[in-house]
Amino acid sequence: MDSRTDSSPTGGTTSLRLGTALLLLQQSGHLWPSGAAPGSVAWLQSVIDGLCELSSRDALTGLANRRQFELALASEIDRVARTGEPALVLMADVDHFKRINDAHGHPAGDLVLREVAQVLRECVRPMDTVARFGGEEFAIILANCSPSFGQAVAERVRLKVQARRVAIAPGEEVSVTVSIGGAYAPQWVRSSPTLWVDRADQQLYRAKGAGRNRACLEQPASSMVSPEEKGLLFGTSQFQELL
Repeated sequence: MDSRTDSSPTGGTTSLRLGTALLLLQQSGHLWPSGAAPGSVAWLQSVIDGLCELSSRDALTGLANRRQFELALASEIDRVARTGEPALVLMADVDHFKRINDAHGHPAGDLVLREVAQVLRECVRPMDTVARFGGEEFAIILANCSPSFGQAVAERVRLKVQARRVAIAPGEEVSVTVSIGGAYAPQWVRSSPTLWVDRADQQLYRAKGAGRNRACLEQPASSMVSPEEKGLLFGTSQFQELL
């Protein structure tokens, strides 16, 4: 039975859900496969793929959302534990963001967040993960990033955000800064997403306490392996636990 003409409660619900899904895909700018007729296998697969993509993205900025970030982080922890290659997590927080909302309204704040998200995309490689962690806080996973480059990457992000002007109304622009904290995953140790992010957050708090608009990174040589991480050394995959 064609759900578009089905008057039963179940059929009506299915039609409503499909209509909502198609509207969400349209609003997100989803690209449909060329020549695929509505209802065809290719068309239905495109709907499924599009919805999977939407479920992993932050609606405002288009970056990876918190859930996708956590999955990527767990996967990176497994990789670092297996290969010993360095990996860096950066946590970036927009300084005095409440002032933007209070002075110019929440729509202006949304424009600022979108612009900061775009700057972050421009500062990293395609292999890196950029996510909106929550509110005005962003997170970046830099895979295979050696300590000799980590500070340079964080500074590049900070300076590019500082230099970007955001048009919030005709003839009106604002600029913002970010504070950044970073931490490396302990090599050859199976850490956990929470412990890794906590370390980066500690550095973020240090950057804010030192006056904001700066980047503070924990150096691998001074990183301490916690008892929890030692216990996880031969534990199960954190990535599998999140699936």
